[in-house]
Amino acid sequence: MTGNTFDINESTIKKYVESLRPDNPEIRAKLDFGYSYEGKVAILYEIRPVWDNPKEIQNIEFAKIRFYKSRQVWHLYWMRASGKWELYKPFPESTHIEKIIGIIKEDEHGCFYG
Repeated sequence: MTGNTFDINESTIKKYVESLRPDNPEIRAKLDFGYSYEGKVAILYEIRPVWDNPKEIQNIEFAKIRFYKSRQVWHLYWMRASGKWELYKPFPESTHIEKIIGIIKEDEHGCFYG
């Protein structure tokens, strides 16, 4: 894959995360969304104050999307309560990032948004 393909993928991820973010700045101070992207791995997370220390901000990861170049597929993982990533089943992979984003949006099993 070329660098341009990854730029398109990051753009897709960024657009989705932007769609999750609250419009109201007061709400964003209490709950917001962000992501990190390093070419092969994207992590989506909530941004919120620590419940017992509102001045401390935490990122709570809820989805990981990883690209496996050898097979040209994206894998989707969700964060267990134990703090460990688990492969999302029954649709853990796709050749298209848009399909992975769609699975996160649907959240059929309550793995990403509870």
